[in-house]
This record gives sequence, C-alpha cells and structure tokens, in this order.
Amino acid sequence: MKPIVQISLDVIDIKEAVETARMALRAGVDWLEAGTPLILAEGLHGVRRLRSEFPDVPIVADLKTMDGGYLEAEMMAKAGATHVVVMARAHEETIRCVVKAGKDFGVGVMGDNLGCPDMVAGAKQLEDLGCDFVIHHIGYDERRGIAARGERMPSPLDQLREVVRAVKVPVQAVGGLSLEQAIACPAHGAPLVVLGAPLTIDADSFKTADGDLESSLRMICQAVHAQSTEV
Repeated sequence: MKPIVQISLDVIDIKEAVETARMALRAGVDWLEAGTPLILAEGLHGVRRLRSEFPDVPIVADLKTMDGGYLEAEMMAKAGATHVVVMARAHEETIRCVVKAGKDFGVGVMGDNLGCPDMVAGAKQLEDLGCDFVIHHIGYDERRGIAARGERMPSPLDQLREVVRAVKVPVQAVGGLSLEQAIACPAHGAPLVVLGAPLTIDADSFKTADGDLESSLRMICQAVHAQSTEV
C-alpha cells in the first residue's frame, strides 16, 4: 500500500483537536486519530465532532480496548470512526468481538501489541485473529520509566522488521520516534506513519506542540508520500 500519514490528536480539548486537525490536513496528513487522551476527555462526542468537521477523512479511535470489545467498536463506528484499536493483551475473545464488530459496521480493526512479552508473536496473533492492521507499539510509560533509570530507551524500530516479516497486514510503528525515524518507517516495511508526541504533541502537557508545526508536517508528508514501502 502507499504510505499514509496519520496524526495522533493526543490533546484533551476538542476545540484544540479540531484546529490541529484542520492544520494537519492542510499540510497533507491523510488520517486523523482521536488519541486516547481525547477519547478520555471527550468520548463519543469528540469523535462525532471530528466526523462532523471532517466528513470524508478516515478517523482512528484509539480506544485501546481490553474488554467489551463489540460494544466499544460499535459505539465508535456509529459515532463516525473508520478504525478502532484493540490490544493484543486483551483476551482473544475480546479481539474476536472487535473484529466481528468491524465487519458488521464496516470499520477497520487495528491490533496493538503494546506490552506483549514477545512483540512479534503478539503481532502475529493479532493478524491470526482477524485484525486488519498491526500497531507495533512501545508505550509512553515504558519509554519514560526506562529512560529515567538511565537505561537505553526502547524503540519500535528495534523489532520493526521482524514484525513486518511476521505478518501480511500493514504495520504501524508507534512510540517516541524521532522525525527522521518516523519518515523512515516505510523503508522498514511499515507504511502507516503516525505522528504524535513528541513530534506534534507536547508529551508532558498533552497540547499541540509550539513552533511552525504546519510547515514541519508538510515536509514530513511530502517525504513520506514520496516513498514506496519496502520489506
């Protein structure tokens, strides 16, 4: 698939989320993500607002579903989400329920391997259970906690090629990537490039980052869209 740029709206104010989304789309971003902080702050209302403002844009609802999978996916689909996220560490029946809801309501299911003892096996399980995409994810708390102890901070790039080789569905790498690393994801076989903290969102305040973000996003989008995905 052609590389896709997704912006993670990890903010807690819907007005700010809409303004950031509008700016990101001007810059060439393809998909919007209602990030977990926005989901917690605004819930279904936030997704409905994004759908109302951007009727033709794919919207990922980063639910990080662990239980009640069918209902959560159904609610977000009816609110306007085109994609929902379920965790690999949920029970496999929950993953199946989200996949079933995805088929029933026409939404894509993204399976997230955050926290899996074996990240590659977690990704493969998500595919085997019917997920349409795999999110290879090193978590916010994990990265910051390890770095605070003076140890090397893990990166999704550490095992990205192994994950890509293990599955046939499109892969997205998430978790503290630098600008250069994010742009390079398609070259590692991961065509879904997500831009969140610290590139576009302040990771401490969960507000849109300062500076000329629109110009930076335009440059990133141009660099990503010019690539072809390799394995």
